[in-house]
Amino acid sequence: MLVHERMSKHPITITEDTPINQALKVMRDEKVRRLPVLNKKGKLVGIVSERDLLYASPSPVTSLSIHELHYLVSKITVDEVMTRDVITVTEYTPLEEAARIMADNKIGGLPVVRDGKLVGIITESDLFKIFTEILGARDMGVRLSMLVPEQPGILADITRAIADMGGNIISLGTFLGEDPTNRLITVKVADVPQDKLVAEMKNLALEIEDARTCASCR
Repeated sequence: MLVHERMSKHPITITEDTPINQALKVMRDEKVRRLPVLNKKGKLVGIVSERDLLYASPSPVTSLSIHELHYLVSKITVDEVMTRDVITVTEYTPLEEAARIMADNKIGGLPVVRDGKLVGIITESDLFKIFTEILGARDMGVRLSMLVPEQPGILADITRAIADMGGNIISLGTFLGEDPTNRLITVKVADVPQDKLVAEMKNLALEIEDARTCASCR
């Protein structure tokens, strides 16, 4: 799956001369936590987060009057607090690569550009939604987590055994195990009773970490 399949294609933007109080209002009205910043020619020149704007506001314990506060805030513009060295991705960046970039740089969103022009934005909220899809969080089934040896063919053995039982694999994810010799596999299966699925996986000498039947697992 690539970024263009899940990005917001018409991101809300502001210009660099936007006052920060107006930028905060846009965020709250539109229920977003970051805004790409464009110059007058429509070129991406920065990105500003809600945290950036709140940190730029005067302290609530200041001795200034409310009128003085409003005046000061009205004079601060986005270009004074925005991040200028914006990390971006293209429409054809794999989603896992976009997620890695966010995690490595501790950021919550990435503007998506095409030939230098802003065409979208992908955020941590988009990735959370994808994560729920990958693990079938909204689907009824048996959710099974197993510690499996890191060896060729083990995944084929698991899927073959589920198919032989008449099971339908809704989702399957592999994660790092306890050490390089194993992996944690989480699979959600429909049309097979939990006890039967667990017994079959144990027949494959797999270590069951968790088993539950659910639609929305908590």
